[in-house]
Amino acid sequence: MNLLYLVFGSNIKNHFQANFSILSFLKHRAGLTSITIVTDKPAFYQHLAEHVTVLPIDETTLRDWQGEYNFFWRVKIKALEYVARQQPDTPILYLDTDTFLHGSFTALHDTLRGGTAFMHEPEGALATLGSKTEKLMWSQTQGHTYGGVALTAQHVMWNAGVVGIPAQRGLEAITLALRICDELSRQQVTPRLIEQFALSVALAETFGLRAARPYIGHYWSNKEEWNEHIAAFLLESHLTERTVTQDVAALAGFDFRVVPVVKKLKNTRHRLEKLVRRLFPPRQETYVGDAD
Repeated sequence: MNLLYLVFGSNIKNHFQANFSILSFLKHRAGLTSITIVTDKPAFYQHLAEHVTVLPIDETTLRDWQGEYNFFWRVKIKALEYVARQQPDTPILYLDTDTFLHGSFTALHDTLRGGTAFMHEPEGALATLGSKTEKLMWSQTQGHTYGGVALTAQHVMWNAGVVGIPAQRGLEAITLALRICDELSRQQVTPRLIEQFALSVALAETFGLRAARPYIGHYWSNKEEWNEHIAAFLLESHLTERTVTQDVAALAGFDFRVVPVVKKLKNTRHRLEKLVRRLFPPRQETYVGDAD
């Protein structure tokens, strides 16, 4: 199995999430053919240098991968294509940085090798989803054909934080996802979820899809709390100068159940918190060098 991560930008939190996610898989290093990190910040992965392949990406490649319609997240599908072409006989598991392995690696690996694709979990048929973006997307796409696939009310939107692609017909599925993505962009479909839906449709049409949630935690809705726990783990590693092998061993004692992976708060709460911060700013702020 080839693991794949895409990590861009200078936000250190995204990079320490990726480091933590990789560590959660390294117990099973013997079952991994490669771990590829596509990033513009290769320096953040020096600690893992013996275990990963870093693919530095420059602006020229990034623009090329975004394609004719300059859609940033097309890069995810192009990165999958890159890895599939490098090792066409090996399944690929793409992971967002805010993920970790908590279930059976063997079951995940064997299912992929058996020809079943994974995404993190189904979010529902696009025709029935309730957000403004999804409603608009369905109104723009219903009854149309993309990549030769006629969209119906049964096509499901899957969460793309995990994308597992079997080796058999893998490049075929990725090529189909690219065609769907580009045709959605060409028709100016609202862009936020285009690559996610393109992968959902292409993998369902090519393989059939299974949820990766029993094996992989994806804390996209509770990053703040997870970031605190991950930062504490990695800071302890740095201060005690643990090796990668010692970090992997330390993860055996990490309680993955202490923080929820899903935590959805009402928008009213966010609005009230923002209002309180605006109405009650700090009484005093003093910086080093300020006059007494």
